[in-house]
Amino acid sequence: MRSVIQTLYPWATSTSQIWCAGLSPKGHAVPTSKCCNCSSPTVGNGVGSSACLASTVTPLPSSDLANAYNRCTDGKALPPHTVWGLRVSVVRLARLHHFAMTHTLDPASEKVADLADGEVDTDLVSQRRKQWRTLVKRASVAYVLSRICVIAGAGIVAAQRVVQDRAAGIGRPRNALGRINEVLTSWDGKWYFRIVRLSYPTHIPPHVTWDDVQARTAFFPMFPTLARWLDQVLPGGDVFAALVMNFALGAIAVYLVGQLTRTMFDDRVAYRAMLLMAFFPGSFVLSFTYSEATLLVFAAACLLCLQRRHWVAAGTLAALGAATRPNGIALIAACAVAAVMALRERREWRSLAAPLLAPLGFIGFHLFLWRRTGEKLAWFRTQREAWAEGTSFGFTAIHKTINAFARPMSSPTDLITAVSFLAMVVLLYMTWKKRLPLPILTYSLVVLVLMLAPSTVTARPRFLYTAFPLLISAAAWIRDLEIAHEHDSEELSSGHELWTVVLALCAAGIVTLTGLYGVFGAIP
Repeated sequence: MRSVIQTLYPWATSTSQIWCAGLSPKGHAVPTSKCCNCSSPTVGNGVGSSACLASTVTPLPSSDLANAYNRCTDGKALPPHTVWGLRVSVVRLARLHHFAMTHTLDPASEKVADLADGEVDTDLVSQRRKQWRTLVKRASVAYVLSRICVIAGAGIVAAQRVVQDRAAGIGRPRNALGRINEVLTSWDGKWYFRIVRLSYPTHIPPHVTWDDVQARTAFFPMFPTLARWLDQVLPGGDVFAALVMNFALGAIAVYLVGQLTRTMFDDRVAYRAMLLMAFFPGSFVLSFTYSEATLLVFAAACLLCLQRRHWVAAGTLAALGAATRPNGIALIAACAVAAVMALRERREWRSLAAPLLAPLGFIGFHLFLWRRTGEKLAWFRTQREAWAEGTSFGFTAIHKTINAFARPMSSPTDLITAVSFLAMVVLLYMTWKKRLPLPILTYSLVVLVLMLAPSTVTARPRFLYTAFPLLISAAAWIRDLEIAHEHDSEELSSGHELWTVVLALCAAGIVTLTGLYGVFGAIP
């Protein structure tokens, strides 16, 4: 790393001052402590490594830069997440220059430089917090607008059904709320409400089919359990309780993704990540009575705790996520990777709490089914017999994608699969360009593997949505595209136009998917 910095330093000093090694991925220029070795003020938020401000005032010769590197790291190798934060490329250095000169240190750079050792600029901290609260408020408005898109899609279906009822001689309903609720509680929602009202069966017949009510055994318990508890508190019935809960959980998930992004990038990237979380087409599921909203809250909170090294909390949240959906087991893998890294880099034995706690939710659910039904592998048999679940190792997704191009519009389900598969490829490319910490990347990749593995329902927007760290990379990649062309007004305008087009397409996708699933035109 030192040799790379020395090689690129002449170019860097011709365009900007360069930060000392140990840059905080978040990039906040708020002095919070002293450098552990050189006693210079540092910037950061306590998450990951902090940036030493010793070399932010005047450019250093290559030899002095190497000495500063040694002084701040005591000659030790940087941990992987810091190496990731210092990927040295022309675009990356341009981005660091932009943050250091305009976003992080300006206009308070001189004020930061004049601070005494250990002193904190409370005005600057207050300003940062105020700016972040403003961005959160904007993201909240965006989230509400995205939910209106879902209601619009459901409203189109409701209007179409009213027309059909009138043509069939059925009286016109008093209002459209009942029809809209039918859309929002369709598909898997019907099965979840059977669990809310009937709990799990005590016996599963041989050769169970999806027509049998016992097929509800295939659905995990966390979402219906929370809906049942909330129904006991709120008036209006279990449907109202489930819809309100998912709306609130969706908002929490969007906020947590913003906080997670701040541990890796700056606030502007975090804001865009929240917008993508709100408007990504798969976010329609946050307004349906599905379990994805619950999983997203547990997953985002778990990954945030892993970033902050809160091991017990991370393991507990992973266990709750693993009891929410089958792809929640990706959190177990993330906890395991984070623990291995902590042991290898810092000999932090407390990190073992996360992978030890994480599987308890998944294991506990299967033990519960065993005790209730008397069958050890009740869930697996139900999946195999009632839902015809098998493994295709991604070939089903590829086949449906090819079929969608060979025979366009012949199957809406194949078209959705193809679009989801191609979107996954694009997001993976952006993630390759904007690397994520290994535990977070592990979670995303495991979710994608589980999405592509089945031979029946494969790539879908809602499954891709649960791999939400890919959206963080997308937000950072688009932001870098704009920064790289910040001095070219035409190209900068193109970057803003790209962002506008992305959000517009996502909003249209929400309406389209809601309407399509509402008329049972494709499998969600």
